[in-house]
Amino acid sequence: MATRRKARPGPLLRHRSEVITLPESGEMRVVLISDTHSKCHEDAAKLVEKQEPDLILHGGDIGNNEVLEAFSGIAPMHVVRGNIDARGPEMLDSIDLSFEREGRSVLHILLMHIAIYGPKLKADARRLAKDHDCSMVICGHSHVPFIGVDRGISMINPGSIGPRRFNLPITFGVLDINPKRLDARHISCETGDVWLP
Repeated sequence: MATRRKARPGPLLRHRSEVITLPESGEMRVVLISDTHSKCHEDAAKLVEKQEPDLILHGGDIGNNEVLEAFSGIAPMHVVRGNIDARGPEMLDSIDLSFEREGRSVLHILLMHIAIYGPKLKADARRLAKDHDCSMVICGHSHVPFIGVDRGISMINPGSIGPRRFNLPITFGVLDINPKRLDARHISCETGDVWLP
């Protein structure tokens, strides 16, 4: 009879929950960036600033942390660790963000690095999203810009604003929150225009 080896536990994930208070209007613009890999596209910070974000979310694979300086003066920023980033006491693996208005959650987002496989949400990302009652997952890793829904959970990968991988575009995401709806789109760092597949 074959014996089964015990699976070795992986590293404990460092997670934090945060509340973001929406202004009285209920409107907020969130810029989504990822996979900077120590060197952003030369126009990335200028184009992000042009969007006038209230908040920036970075989906990991930062590389050298100095790359974050170009964005830290634009808007408050939340950052998670990617698979190329070192573990450290200050670096989180995931964050759930509850966007609240008048004490009620309007949108609950999970930010992590690896969450999507093709057009599907990975099982561990789905579990984490469900554990924290998140209706949206924002991630990075693949460098592929993507907006979709898998079994009731919205997903956004902003693509990469770092060095080009293969023939993929260099993009970031914009998420507009308002009382009536959510609008998401990608912006090309190469043209400054909305990027469409």
